[in-house]
Amino acid sequence: MALDRDVLTTGEVAKICNVAPRTVSKWFDAGQLKGYRIPGSKDRRIPMSELRRFMKAHGIPMDGLAPSSPRVLIADDEQEVLDALASVLRDQKGYEVETAGTSFAAGIAVERFKPSIVLLDVHLDGGEGRDVARLIRAGSDNPDIRLIGMSGRLTDGQAQGLYGAGFHGFLKKPFQIRSVIDAIEQVTRLAA
Repeated sequence: MALDRDVLTTGEVAKICNVAPRTVSKWFDAGQLKGYRIPGSKDRRIPMSELRRFMKAHGIPMDGLAPSSPRVLIADDEQEVLDALASVLRDQKGYEVETAGTSFAAGIAVERFKPSIVLLDVHLDGGEGRDVARLIRAGSDNPDIRLIGMSGRLTDGQAQGLYGAGFHGFLKKPFQIRSVIDAIEQVTRLAA
């Protein structure tokens, strides 16, 4: 079941977890699975972020949460890079792709588009990649969001330092499209 919604019903959660809907209701009523009730109704709603947390904490396989294709946000101030990557990732790989040319636009896109992967030029707006990455993480309700830094100006040591700053991968510009796809597939496996 591919899901890109923020909030799920108990029936949807039951299908994902491969249990009866009544089991999900018991988890909810016992306070193990957090969510809220619809006002004036007995219906329950569970935020996707809470379901992910619950499934990880209880060792429930995450197979039912896997999206049909990654949602990729490309944040770069070079329009040619945005256009080329977006075209290839959409047309050849079938990924859902959104682009942003500024860190501000990237922050808005993270909130609205809810990407699973962000390809981030670490020099976007002349900003420090670590700060932009921190802001992206803070603006996302997806704890599994994966960040891949991109730069043509970092030394190998500086690039390695990105991993300690919350990045999951790094691409040195100029790069081959195949290396971008490989990096996306690698970080996608890390999230599983």
